Amino acid sequence: MKNILLTFISVFISLNSIAQDSIITPLNNSFDSELIKNENYEMNWFMEMDSSKMEIGKIKTEIKRIKNNVLIITTVKMSQAQTKWVDTTLAHINNLKPIYHSSYNQQRDMVLNFDEKVTGYYFDKKTNTKNEISETTSGSYFDSNMYPQLIRWLPLNKGYHSAISIFDYNPKAKTGVIKAFIKNIEKGKLPGNSDVWIVTVTDDISDNKAIMTFYIDSKTRQIIRQEVDIQGRKMVMELIN
Repeated sequence: MKNILLTFISVFISLNSIAQDSIITPLNNSFDSELIKNENYEMNWFMEMDSSKMEIGKIKTEIKRIKNNVLIITTVKMSQAQTKWVDTTLAHINNLKPIYHSSYNQQRDMVLNFDEKVTGYYFDKKTNTKNEISETTSGSYFDSNMYPQLIRWLPLNKGYHSAISIFDYNPKAKTGVIKAFIKNIEKGKLPGNSDVWIVTVTDDISDNKAIMTFYIDSKTRQIIRQEVDIQGRKMVMELIN
């Protein structure tokens, strides 16, 4: 159960034939920075099994425009635990090029600084070991913690699909520049809400085994609902109004 939850948090946040020039990067980016607003919102997090629905926790997201940067802080509070998962991402607001990412939880602490190299540290609390990070990268990419927000700021339309270049650090899995994939976009409705864009996404973080579906208000671009399907299990995040 714990491993499944960790996987879902890791993917919180494949079209292998996509042409190179269609990959979204900070240097090849069509997002609308005017859609980035100062906001705070909270989502209930559930696990769905058959017809039952069990609350796992709550996810709070804070977005701030700070001069020429955007700051995103995500806090996950598990229902059955006293500890919190806190992820902080800082990026240039004009292109969302990453500057900084920190992640603190009961399993490990991690800090990434983005420059010519990605530097920082990874502290495994289970083994009490700390590894210094110094990763040489190539190309242009986003922080992996940024791309779920980036999706809502893109010029969404029916049939739109592309790949997104991201950097993710995980010493137990893939590390480096990988991809997320917008597989499909459709228009739809949710009960009690206005029209939404239904965006289906996978990524290399989960070896494209996790299918994430975002329900994004077509006018406000607020994420109203998010579903994650992986290994026969389904997680759902719903906006608290």
